[in-house]
Amino acid sequence: MSYPRGDKRESEKSVTSQLPAAEMAVSCLLVLTLLATSSLASLPDLGYPGWQCDASLYQKSQKVPTSAHSVRFPDIKIIAALGDSLTAANGAGAPKGDPLAVILQYRGLAFQCGGDSSLDEHVTVANVMKKFSPNIMGYSTGIGSANVWEVSKLNQAVPGAQAADIITQARALVQIMQSHKDIDIKNDWKLINVFIGANDMCRYCEEKENGVHSKANWKQSVITAIQILKDNLPRSIVSMTGMFDMRMLRQIDHDKYFCDGLHVFECPCEKKSSFTNDDVSHACHLYMDAQQEIQDSGMFDTTDDFTFVLQPFFNGITIPPLKPDGEVNLDWFAPDCFHFSKLGHANVAKHLWNNIVQPVGSKNTVVNLSDPTIPLNCPDTSCPFIRTTKNSADCSKYMTK
Repeated sequence: MSYPRGDKRESEKSVTSQLPAAEMAVSCLLVLTLLATSSLASLPDLGYPGWQCDASLYQKSQKVPTSAHSVRFPDIKIIAALGDSLTAANGAGAPKGDPLAVILQYRGLAFQCGGDSSLDEHVTVANVMKKFSPNIMGYSTGIGSANVWEVSKLNQAVPGAQAADIITQARALVQIMQSHKDIDIKNDWKLINVFIGANDMCRYCEEKENGVHSKANWKQSVITAIQILKDNLPRSIVSMTGMFDMRMLRQIDHDKYFCDGLHVFECPCEKKSSFTNDDVSHACHLYMDAQQEIQDSGMFDTTDDFTFVLQPFFNGITIPPLKPDGEVNLDWFAPDCFHFSKLGHANVAKHLWNNIVQPVGSKNTVVNLSDPTIPLNCPDTSCPFIRTTKNSADCSKYMTK
């Protein structure tokens, strides 16, 4: 991309001074992007070189399944995501000590839908899915916003989004899929990842139970967004990452004055002293309860070609990742001590993937974020499908060849 530079006879200084403010901002952003990209290789990461599962798990169904409860991992052709800055991967590749780079959306590193590099170097759900479905499409690459197709693809997450905003994202995702020449809406199986709630909690203390961010309103927004997907995207499995207990933030930024100051703007409720640790935890658990209620209601299990599955590994975690000496491991976090770093995205992706292959009712609801040796699990050869409420109850009803 190029930008107007004015008369070539002018000095570089005078030309720069004549650039409109918007173009100056774009130029600064490009410079910041180049600098941030150059530092990516030096950041700690987590990959699984040579990871393999039983050979049978890499085979597609002999016939394209018609039931969402009989979908093997190689049957998935499309991967997508909805969410906020955590799903947009803000700051994931930011150099340490460079909080300005947190404005950059490193979508290629995003734990749900990032496709930079391979599983050998960096864990994401998309990179694991490439092992089973090498031609899968929709994963993000590089750095950029949701409206830049070349970067975002089907990761429609928007920084700052709250639950009400994923309704708009769902509509945008439907529109993109319906208009894309390489996506067969009716026949392609889709894995749509959703993660939302942090920004709602960061405003929850302003109104508490009766306000915009109440459990009831939050739940209805999620239902509305998923219903849009159900009405317009047949053959879809919606995998929703469970809400996490954000009182952890107070442990992460404790005695870290720079992070503490940033969180005043990023998450006002976290910095409000009258909003106690118990208040923060209570708000987050209300959202967790709402997610569980959506799954338990079966409202998205009324047709064979669509289902909703909750991945609750975050739910019971109250302690942030720690170093062996007990200090918070800031390698997990971007320079603002809020967003996930490259390593943080890889670790979260590992636990999310392990939840995806676990049966509903037997999924981990708490994991040890401090243990990097926890393996990346394979699907169960006796029930080789993406686990859903129905095939978890009785897989034999859904067995196919």
